[in-house]
Amino acid sequence: MNRMGLKGVVIVVLMFVVCIGLLLVGSVITEREQYRNEAVQSIAESYAGPQTLVGPVLIQPYRQIDKAVTDQDKKTEVTTVTHDGSELTFPARLAMKGVIDPSERRHGLYRAAVYTTDVTLTGAINVPASDIPGSVTYGEPYLAFQLTDVRGIVGTPVVRVNGVVMTMTQGGLISGAVEELSPEPQDSGSLSSGSYRMAKMASAAPAHQWQPNLRVRLVGAQRGKATHYDVEMTMKVAGTQKLSLAPVADSNEITLDSTWPAPLFAGRFLPRSPDVTAKGFHATWSLSSLAAATQQQIIAGGENLDSMNVSLLTPIDPYKLSDRATKYGILFVVLTFGGFFLFEMMKQLPIHPVQYLLVGFGLAIFFLLLISFSEHMAFALAYTLASAACIGLLTFYLSYVLRSLTRGLGFGTMLTTLYAAVYGLLISEDNALILGSLMLFAVLAAVMVVTRKVDWYRGGTDLAKAAAPPPQPA
Repeated sequence: MNRMGLKGVVIVVLMFVVCIGLLLVGSVITEREQYRNEAVQSIAESYAGPQTLVGPVLIQPYRQIDKAVTDQDKKTEVTTVTHDGSELTFPARLAMKGVIDPSERRHGLYRAAVYTTDVTLTGAINVPASDIPGSVTYGEPYLAFQLTDVRGIVGTPVVRVNGVVMTMTQGGLISGAVEELSPEPQDSGSLSSGSYRMAKMASAAPAHQWQPNLRVRLVGAQRGKATHYDVEMTMKVAGTQKLSLAPVADSNEITLDSTWPAPLFAGRFLPRSPDVTAKGFHATWSLSSLAAATQQQIIAGGENLDSMNVSLLTPIDPYKLSDRATKYGILFVVLTFGGFFLFEMMKQLPIHPVQYLLVGFGLAIFFLLLISFSEHMAFALAYTLASAACIGLLTFYLSYVLRSLTRGLGFGTMLTTLYAAVYGLLISEDNALILGSLMLFAVLAAVMVVTRKVDWYRGGTDLAKAAAPPPQPA
């Protein structure tokens, strides 16, 4: 193996050593991000967690008594069977408007986006008459809501049903309100679409059913008969990072407005033509029960409901950007070591492996400085300071290694261009692939042009000849 080949093997080994350092820096970034997530969780536990609002759903508890007559061995036996259950009626129309007021809470070095939302809800519920056979006793109907974290209720919600102010309380179990049942049986009618029955045997264990945690008792309402309710509600809800709304009606119109400039719309449904600017966002959803399975999911148990949600993202997440930057670290090392190798061969200026290693660690320390600075200042400023510190140190050191201030400044200029290009890749996430591909193509093209006349079998002598200027005519 000639001298150039041996030096190439040594450089590859040194690159692996520096990459191990990059992996360690990456683990530090992951650890710090985990600390941040724990801080966000701590804020949510003290403030209020991500919120999901479901409702209103009208619930009519009932008790059904059936008598079965059996004839065994010419003996007549009458058996009484009791069912406790509830009828659910979903709104025919529902309009929800939310105005999200975002802010930030701190936990040590870390911050989390929190919000308060003024929710205005209007809906119409058409309750059909019941058709439960047998002797039926109805309990007091009520409107049921579910909110993920009731600690987020700010003030007292105002609920009006047919223009009458009603009181919202905690609770709302849909199967087991036997103590509220009237002793007088009611007549049965017909059960139309929009009303669903959920029942269980009185002696059986409770079935898995939707468990709302807020209720509005409809005092004096008719029981088991066809009726209509117009519902209005205003509520202020606080939460952390994410707000979800469930489309429980046959026809749903939902609107959200906020001054937060970086929303993430997710869930089962995306808004129609959302308007997102630096001043905030406006989003509208228009859904029917034909498109959303929320009603069937509530009947089946109320888990994993179809909903639309918006998350208040941090516009620039330093941990994700630092992690992405670390992935470009191998590019820094390859280009810098490759430049050293070509320079060493072309100028016949030996560079010791220790010097390669020190420069490699200087490149790796940049990413550690980046994540350290970004926890205390804006990411752009942190990137500028970290890159300026590393470029300045490497330029100073390379001026002595390469025995020329001009050569040191040349490598410093190359590093500056590289750091600037990588920052462009980080902030242009949508165009990162094409920009990165073009940058790698440009680097490869430059290397191929510089080494186009090299005979790699003969080593550095041809590199020196390739770098020498062409002879001038006499």
